[in-house]
Parts: sequence; structure tokens; C-alpha cells
Amino acid sequence: MNRDTTATLGHTQSSVLSTNKVVRNTYMLLSVTLLFSALMAGISMVMNLPHPGILLTLGGYFGLLFLTTKYRDSSLGIAFVFALTGFMGYTLGPMLNAYLNLPNGGQIVMQALGGTGVIFLGLSGYALTTRKDFSFMGGFLMVGILVAFMAGLGAMIFSIPALSLAVSAMFVLLMAGLILYQTSEIIHGGETNYIMATVTLYVSIYNLFTSLLHLLGAFGNRD
Repeated sequence: MNRDTTATLGHTQSSVLSTNKVVRNTYMLLSVTLLFSALMAGISMVMNLPHPGILLTLGGYFGLLFLTTKYRDSSLGIAFVFALTGFMGYTLGPMLNAYLNLPNGGQIVMQALGGTGVIFLGLSGYALTTRKDFSFMGGFLMVGILVAFMAGLGAMIFSIPALSLAVSAMFVLLMAGLILYQTSEIIHGGETNYIMATVTLYVSIYNLFTSLLHLLGAFGNRD
């Protein structure tokens, strides 16, 4: 075995170890932040806190996301991840209380939660086991999320229920694609920062859950 071959094998092994570390750290941090977010949602529900409103929610989300991105290479970035996921958990509490007050609200929430879990675990497991490269989806997802976000704002401002449901359906598909894309980026070295990988997967799960909640709530209470 010549020197070049040895160096190549060493580089490959180092790359695999680095990727495995990112995967491990990402899913560990994601698990903890999901639990923390659920705790904050529970506290928000028990205290019956009001929803902060769309402007404060967007301001808090993008502000904390900016800080998380800025400090992603330091331990401070982890603190901002918890701040972001805790804040989003708090915004989820009033929403869950509203659904639980519906005639079959508990069933709707559990169905949305179960659906989110099945979709996330299924897609993540598929990407991890098959190791397929979904990087080609990046541009489409970015444009799709932007269009869906703007359409969602339009549906909210002009009170168009049908458009709001269509946006929720779009977000279910887009978040499913984002889970595949981000998992693929992690295992193929496209994303080497586990803090940013965690944030992307958390946002995917959050939006997937709220979108399923909206759809199930709309179709489950037409009686």
C-alpha cells in the first residue's frame, strides 16, 4: 500500500468519523430541545398564557434564529438553540389549548403528534439507511417555503380559509422534503454544524406538527 492510498484511506476514515459525530450530536441535541420545547408548551398550557401574536412570534423566531446562526460555532449557540425552541414551545401552548377545547380536540392533537412522529422517523430512517443524496432538493425547498410563507401571510391577512388549508398542506410536503434534505446533508458532509442541523430539523418538526394540527382540526370538526 503506497503513501497516497494510505493518506486517502485516512482521510476517508476521518470524514466518516466526523460525519458520525455530527449525526450523533444533532440527534442528541434535537431530542433534548424537543423535550424542552414540550416542557415550555406544557407550562404555557397550564398557566393559560396568551399567544404572543403573529408579529411577536415572527420577531422572536427570526431574532433568535439570527443569534443562533451567528454563534453557531460557540457554546453560546447552544444557549440560543434552547431559547429558540423554548420560545416556539411557548407559542405552541395557547394553540394546543385552543384545539383541546374542541369536541374531539384531544384526538386531533394525538393524531397530529403521532403523524409527525411517524413521518419524521420514517423519512430520517430512510435517508440514514439508504444514504441517498437529496441535495438536489435544496433550491426547490427554498423557493417553495418562501412561496408558502407568503401565501400563509396572505391567507391570514385576508382571512381566506381555503388558502390557509392549502398552505398547511404545502407545508406538510415541504417539511417532509426538508427532513430528507437536511438528513442527507448531514450524512454526506453538506452540513457539518450540528447546531444548525438541529435547528433545521426542529423547525421541520414544529411546522409539520402545526400544519397537521390545522388540517386535522379543519376536517375533523366539520360535523
